[in-house]
Amino acid sequence: MPVSINLQQGYQLPQRYYVLLAGFFSQLLCLGVARFAYTPLLPLMQQQTILTDSSGGMLAAVNYLGYMTGALLAANLTNLRLKDSLYRLGLALAVVSTLGMALTQNVYLWSFWRFVAGLSSAGSMLIASGLIMHWLLSHKQRAELGIHFAGLGLGVALAAVLVELMLRLQLDWRAQWQYFTLLAVLLAIPAWRWLPRPASVTVAAYSRSADTPPTNRFYRLMLASYFCAGYGYVISATFIVTIVERMPGLTGSGNLSFIVLGLAAAPAVLLWDFIARKTGYLKAIMLALLAQMLAILLPLWFSSLTVVLLSAALFGATFIGVVSLVLTMAGRLYPSKPAKLMGKMTLAYGSAQVIAPALTGYLAEVSGYYTLGLYLAAGFVGLGALLIAILIVTDQTAQKLDLAK
Repeated sequence: MPVSINLQQGYQLPQRYYVLLAGFFSQLLCLGVARFAYTPLLPLMQQQTILTDSSGGMLAAVNYLGYMTGALLAANLTNLRLKDSLYRLGLALAVVSTLGMALTQNVYLWSFWRFVAGLSSAGSMLIASGLIMHWLLSHKQRAELGIHFAGLGLGVALAAVLVELMLRLQLDWRAQWQYFTLLAVLLAIPAWRWLPRPASVTVAAYSRSADTPPTNRFYRLMLASYFCAGYGYVISATFIVTIVERMPGLTGSGNLSFIVLGLAAAPAVLLWDFIARKTGYLKAIMLALLAQMLAILLPLWFSSLTVVLLSAALFGATFIGVVSLVLTMAGRLYPSKPAKLMGKMTLAYGSAQVIAPALTGYLAEVSGYYTLGLYLAAGFVGLGALLIAILIVTDQTAQKLDLAK
């Protein structure tokens, strides 16, 4: 069985890293470009098009509806070759949906393309995660997805940097989406080429006897906690640039906060992998949620640029940690079918993300501020941490599971 892949004559790198880098580039494409380019572009689109706070929030909600649809599909797939085909379809959809945003000013067509982009992000987040986890386990490699999820953080930073550069070149919203499309094509190449096609039709490397199903109590509380995490995540992820731009004295700093968020997220996944090895996955998730709640609250209490950037860094370092830890935990609980539990967890995470942007956008349009929306987000994240704490204390299965090893 080959352990390395040769992409340049005379140079070899362990195949593990190319497999993880395929996921890394898929995250850059499907999330960094197809999903998160929208966030730093939202203020510009509101200035130059008919988008309002309410319709901007609606587009974000539709994006997550697409993500949920993809998650539901991923949760019910067992055929590895079909998963691989859908992963590659997702790469193509990410490119096409990015281009589609540049070709119209119709809110309903934008909604369609945001839905398609959501489908593509589910392919990268869930189907790719499952394929990579399966490859790692079947090749007796450490089952950690830190490098894979680092692409999400760098993708966020990359999107914000590019928008800032294109603003300095005085490019309008349409031209920016077109340049993002070109970048999307380039990112799709390694994402497509470096993930090996699966050797079998179904998951054969692990039998169901290798799975360690948790109790129903564990399952319900984890779903509820991840729903709360999804609510808190999506508010800052969607509106942070707009929120910062509207803060007194911080006009022009919105993209900087998004860059800091992304740069903090990229290495944080590796840090949370390390923390989980020491504490166990549940305690690491609880710590990440508590720190994320603080990150959401800080801009409400202090309006200085330093505090806002600290908040962005803390938020970036924690939201990606929660996602990476939960999905890795799901893969370890169910090595025979990692995407199944990943998909169900993501349905909980994603359902909150359909509700939260639309509600927050509406509240902001009515009140003129995002304050109430941020307090709601912080409250949900705090509740999610409390549910994990209850699980750790009361659930015997949770106490016995040594998920960190």
